[in-house]
Amino acid sequence: MSDNLLPLSGPDSPPMANGEIIFEAPWQSRTFGMAQALCLEGHYSWDEFREVLIAGIRKWEMQHQGKDVDFQYFDIFLDSLMQLLSDRGLLQSDAIRDRIDQYTARPHGHDHSH
Repeated sequence: MSDNLLPLSGPDSPPMANGEIIFEAPWQSRTFGMAQALCLEGHYSWDEFREVLIAGIRKWEMQHQGKDVDFQYFDIFLDSLMQLLSDRGLLQSDAIRDRIDQYTARPHGHDHSH
């Protein structure tokens, strides 16, 4: 296994096609990269992250059982990463949620010159 790629199999594996992870938006690949980098830096083991992610997936499945709702893997992935970092004291989730609210309130194209 290369130093920059952690195991990607099992019930927590990301959406893939032809052996490649499918990212539908840039934030998804950035989140995935941050999770791997923080693991490789020793903030947690990949198995510890996987446990939180699998629990998040199970919770989502229970909440949406029998409902016609699209599974959003990377939303759960991000929530799981934030949960683990918060549990470790590496993240203040309230501060992150405030920042998310600020960014989502900005109009489309706000940071692009026309």
